[in-house]
Amino acid sequence: MGFRRLAIFAAVAFFVAGPALAQKGALTAQQSEAVAAYDRALAGFKSILAERRRQIDAKEPLPNLPGQALYLARVAVISTYKDLTDAMPSRIGRPNKFEIPPAYFDADIEPLIDEYSRLFDVMEAPPANAQNSATPFKDVVDLATVIARARGLAPEHADAAGRISLGLFFAETNGKQNVRNGRSNTYMGSFQTGPSEDRNGHRKWQAIKSEVAAIDPGLNARDDKEEARARGTDHRFNHWTNVRNGLMNAHADVFREIPAIVKTLPDPIDQMKLFELIQIVPTPTRAALKSGDLLNYRVSSPMVMKHLRNNSIFAFGQADRARSSASFREILAAMWLFNRKFEKAMAKYAEIRGR
Repeated sequence: MGFRRLAIFAAVAFFVAGPALAQKGALTAQQSEAVAAYDRALAGFKSILAERRRQIDAKEPLPNLPGQALYLARVAVISTYKDLTDAMPSRIGRPNKFEIPPAYFDADIEPLIDEYSRLFDVMEAPPANAQNSATPFKDVVDLATVIARARGLAPEHADAAGRISLGLFFAETNGKQNVRNGRSNTYMGSFQTGPSEDRNGHRKWQAIKSEVAAIDPGLNARDDKEEARARGTDHRFNHWTNVRNGLMNAHADVFREIPAIVKTLPDPIDQMKLFELIQIVPTPTRAALKSGDLLNYRVSSPMVMKHLRNNSIFAFGQADRARSSASFREILAAMWLFNRKFEKAMAKYAEIRGR
């Protein structure tokens, strides 16, 4: 009789608990849509990766801006995964080798991002007549340092300019010299400048060249050789001249602000992020620096927010994309996709300086 009562109790318990357990495991409409959206984005990413790989291996002509579809597909994968983990926090997984926050990225798809990078290496390969440097990283540091000294900076802050500029090289091209651009027909070279920016930087360099010669005659002699070597070609595909002109065009004047910047942003990676914002949204970044309250300076222009999103800042997930404004403190925090590149730059800088 005791056994029979136990069996009846178990059956009752099953019928009572069973539906509750099933209901607990069922997805809400929002969760189901988040899963489906991520699955669609992932399938689309795999499809465009396979298409570009097939075209490259078959040596077929690539479409104009062949990297744009890849980039947008990668953004969609990260965005829909963030929406998925917002709806289902249990889907947040383990850390990944790219140091992307796990809420934004499933580590299981690391091989897809590796393939993404390999495809861009092919699509952005330098032209056959590109003029490489045997010391590309040291060139960036040396040029930035001498420009900062010509702008009147003390040695300590001139060194910071060299370190920051090496970070820009990694941010723009991952430390690859003379590359083209799979997403733009305008911006090219080690510092990804347009023709007008390159010319403007060259003009500004000529204005300080006598000062550079007095500060560092050896570097000035190297500059003369590279200028002669690049004569008659696109200066953006000579590593030395493109770095030099890129720094002079966008960053040399801001070097004067480095003493104040390092006080406000003691973290070297934050310093690199700020100078990268000079590349991305120069006007509001300069305004923020002049405001006297850099971190709390707020931008709300739809065009500025669009430029930020086009450079992987507030680009991923519905919550981030819904933002209509942001302070510079928030912008710097949202630049996590740049962290790994800047860490590589820091390591390379230490190697160059022998530390």
